Amino acid sequence: MRVRNIQRGTSGEIELQMTPMIDIVFQLLAFFIMTFKIASPEGDFNIKMPLAAPSKGVPGPDQLPPITVRLTARGGGALGQIQFGNRSLGRDFKALRKAVIDMVGDHPGPSTLESTEVELDCDYNLRYENVIEAVTAVSGYVDPEGQTVKVVEKIKFAPPRGPR
Repeated sequence: MRVRNIQRGTSGEIELQMTPMIDIVFQLLAFFIMTFKIASPEGDFNIKMPLAAPSKGVPGPDQLPPITVRLTARGGGALGQIQFGNRSLGRDFKALRKAVIDMVGDHPGPSTLESTEVELDCDYNLRYENVIEAVTAVSGYVDPEGQTVKVVEKIKFAPPRGPR
């Protein structure tokens, strides 16, 4: 019987076969590409992109300036006064709702609902609950039959004022 002469300086490295691994990777890649399903976007996106240049002349119905509602704060963040345009409404959110309904209409059509916009201009230290109450007052109400009536759909906020 013959004994092989093993040299101690030679390491017994095992060479990895890369071709089968690459084949498996490409098969997995093809599988995932073939089974990938693109989900359709959910929800209703109401995005209004800016125009290339401002138009000249009388604004159309879709370019009406926003209705401005100013909420001022007293000490401690309590509501001081509600101003609808240039008119003072005191601290009554029902009067604010009535003023918006008088301006927009009780049952606006889709074009009126989409084109009317309310801008809330709030003092820096106004309590959050008053801002939510104003948003609720201008956005709509629930009629006696329990149906929700939308008055204004677009509400934006004026740039924040610094603390006094």
